[in-house]
Amino acid sequence: MAREIEYNLPVESIIPLTTTPVKFGYGATDELGYELKRLGLKNVLLVVDKKLVGFGLRDKVEKLIAAEGIALQVFDEIGIEPTNVSFKKAIDFVTGKKFDGLIAMGGGSTIDTAKAMNLFGTYPADLMDYVNKPIGQGKPVPGPLKPLVVLPTTAGTGSESTPVIVLDLLDLKVKTGISHQYIRPSLAIIDPLNTLTLPPLVTAATGMDVLTHAIESYTSVNASPMSELLSLEAIRLIGDNLRTAVHDGANLEAREAMLLGSLYAGLGLANAGVTAVHSLSYPLGGKYGVSHGLANTIMLPRVMAFNLPGAREKFVDIAEAMGEKVDDLPIREAAYLAVAAVESLIEDCGVLTTLEELEIPEKDFPALAEAAMTVARPLANNPCRMTLEDMVEIYQECYS
Repeated sequence: MAREIEYNLPVESIIPLTTTPVKFGYGATDELGYELKRLGLKNVLLVVDKKLVGFGLRDKVEKLIAAEGIALQVFDEIGIEPTNVSFKKAIDFVTGKKFDGLIAMGGGSTIDTAKAMNLFGTYPADLMDYVNKPIGQGKPVPGPLKPLVVLPTTAGTGSESTPVIVLDLLDLKVKTGISHQYIRPSLAIIDPLNTLTLPPLVTAATGMDVLTHAIESYTSVNASPMSELLSLEAIRLIGDNLRTAVHDGANLEAREAMLLGSLYAGLGLANAGVTAVHSLSYPLGGKYGVSHGLANTIMLPRVMAFNLPGAREKFVDIAEAMGEKVDDLPIREAAYLAVAAVESLIEDCGVLTTLEELEIPEKDFPALAEAAMTVARPLANNPCRMTLEDMVEIYQECYS
């Protein structure tokens, strides 16, 4: 059931598509040294996940840097989920150090940590100065940052292509972010070979995070023809390949497709924004330490069902992109197949699906909803208006 799309939008309503330059393909990592020289870098800081030592990836990158005669410093104290505490350690590390560029190799936590080190190392400030309103001051980044080259090792957050830093504020028990175009990496080197060692459960959770970004950016009220093109293709790639990547991690074609889907979803997110899934999932990370990918996975089908009345045609597109047969079905029934397709994918990938399994008490749902209401940017993008009572009900639906 392909739909005809007519766009009759005023120019100011179309968000310009901005992007990070990308090198994509098998063995792209080998061109790191060349790219650092091209950027004129002579003294770089490598921000890397300690866990990559055992897989040889860190050693490979360090040799590529040394081969070009570039001086190297290393920071590898990366938190599983970025927090104000882990960021303080990272920012303290760069204070007073001289380097002319950064490299980040790892998942979203590593890349976001490198972004924060770049920002606060270049323009020192209190952490809350740059954190998005209403939690922080939302101060704009004063000017360009140092070159940042990123090499993602997960097909997850899409942080390699976004101007966003996500972190947990442990004292406030909230997850929030810092957003500005200057934060965007200077170059992303995306190599499927770097994801082959990713464990199945991490592959599943990060892959569902990508799918969440793609579905939310596609259904966002700020979506444009360009962002929709990328978001829908990301949905198709993930729907076709996540199961294989989880259950046959050595399958290079599936790993390549997941990385491409992550890139496209990140570009869609950066240009159209996310919706209420993120508003609802952030408090789970902030208060209970639930990983971002897992929290999004639990929330996604319920929020999709809530949003159906506001974007039925788009949910039909999503169902079709995920392989569902929608021809000749009533539009609401065809749209709901998108929810069913996501639930089937979650089940096949073995991801936890309830708040009860995470031992989150029902009595906390009103407080979680109150916190979710403060995550205003995603809510403003949601295709259906969501009230506090709606949020409590969605948390309840996610319980068991």
